[in-house]
Amino acid sequence: MDTKISEIFNAIVDGDASAAKQTVQSALEAGIDAEIILNEGLVASMKEVGRLFEEGEYFVPEMLISARAMQAGMNILRPVLIEQDIKPSGKVVIGTVRGDLHDIGKNLVSMMLEGAGFQIVDLGTDVAPEKFLEAVTEHKPDILGMSALLTTTMSNIKTTIQYFEEKGVRKDVKIIIGGAPITQSYADEIGADGFAPDASQAAALAKRLMGKA
Repeated sequence: MDTKISEIFNAIVDGDASAAKQTVQSALEAGIDAEIILNEGLVASMKEVGRLFEEGEYFVPEMLISARAMQAGMNILRPVLIEQDIKPSGKVVIGTVRGDLHDIGKNLVSMMLEGAGFQIVDLGTDVAPEKFLEAVTEHKPDILGMSALLTTTMSNIKTTIQYFEEKGVRKDVKIIIGGAPITQSYADEIGADGFAPDASQAAALAKRLMGKA
């Protein structure tokens, strides 16, 4: 691995946002290809953060700090990727369902997905089925991600999927779901395409659905 790429990788794994920005800028100035910076610097480092999380060496705070460092680097890299027309791994529309104002988990999933090379359209919290449909129609994502943190709001995931079915667009997008009360059996019951118990596994699930795992 190139020394400058190693510096980006280490800055993100260590959660150093300032170093992530500087090292990405330095790599670009040194003429390193933007796609290499993305894949070997940002995507690889977030994969390592996911591994550390799954092995119990990192917890949610460390994961969040690393994800923020990745975003700091991505903010430098994104204009170059757009300019060079480098295609993302896929596009994801994401939001917390109607009635639910929790966003920490959803934000972490968004950052992990972006770290895995996906383009993210974040609708925020308290998103009605109609707003999800409007975003899917406008942005034509590969994946729709929905989260709920409360048992009282998780039924709105099912309501949104039913709304998509009624409108005849359910087959147009893969739907993944998550949140504290959500289980694989609930995902199966309501007809979601996938469930992830945490942000790291959400990124892996999205890649599998895109055939890129």
